[in-house]
Amino acid sequence: MQTMRFGEWFQILIPKKWEGKSIEELFRQEWEIPKKLTHAFRMEKSVQVNGNDVNWTTSLSAGEKLQIRAFNEEDIQFPPHYREMEVLYEDDHLMVVNKPPFLKTHPNDANMETDTLLNMAQYHMLANGELRNIRQIHRLDRDTSGAIVFGKHALAGAILDNMLAKREMKRTYAAMVEGILRKKSGIINEPIGRDRHHPTKRRVSPSGQSAVTHYQVLAEDKRRNFSYIKAWLETGRTHQIRVHLSHLGHPLAGDPLYGGKPIITRQALHAGKLEFPHPFTGENIRVFAPFTDNPVIFKHIDVYSL
Repeated sequence: MQTMRFGEWFQILIPKKWEGKSIEELFRQEWEIPKKLTHAFRMEKSVQVNGNDVNWTTSLSAGEKLQIRAFNEEDIQFPPHYREMEVLYEDDHLMVVNKPPFLKTHPNDANMETDTLLNMAQYHMLANGELRNIRQIHRLDRDTSGAIVFGKHALAGAILDNMLAKREMKRTYAAMVEGILRKKSGIINEPIGRDRHHPTKRRVSPSGQSAVTHYQVLAEDKRRNFSYIKAWLETGRTHQIRVHLSHLGHPLAGDPLYGGKPIITRQALHAGKLEFPHPFTGENIRVFAPFTDNPVIFKHIDVYSL
């Protein structure tokens, strides 16, 4: 896909696979943009073809230039907050950040809470002259570290949201768990629901939502009785890896909420690899998030082997 940015406008050269499609079909079927956002682009005349306003039902031809006003300025919703932040990948449309542990992904109260990864990403945007709201696509628990993706404008955010919902975003985690696993690889297919005895805890429950976790043992520390594994998800339930490994009898080290011993200051879980197709060009984006703990928790895992 050939694309280019001109100021506030994003240009796509219509490929052959879109020949005969209308702008309406691109927004609603190809990208699955929500009705409200699609309506806003139409009403604000923020889509052109070859520099001209056109009917949204007109068929497009290969080689034509589709122009979308995606980079216009916005009223900022979240206060920016400066803090050193490791950007793993960035272009005009999205940004992948390496979240450190002990940091919330987003504020619970936009006005009262500012020291979160979202506020830091917003500062990064504004500092680079991008006067738009950053869009958080997914989240990690406060004490979990690793790669998180943000959309840098409304259209990219909507497409990335859909990709996450359709499981086109592959996330691979590194974890240190208690004990030596009998099966060195496997699939945990157990539904997860709320624990009625605890406000934030989850548990395996027959009445819960379906949840599937894959795992593979990468290394073992038999002297200390720990296993180092990689895990990847088919679903994205709250605390899914923590719940499933605890259910298996191998809770995460440092995760007392789910039965792990507090031998380290946080649960030993790191989102080490993130892989997904670019929302516009379709090229494969693969990002690795280096470990940041000091002292090192995952000393027996090479993040680039995930």
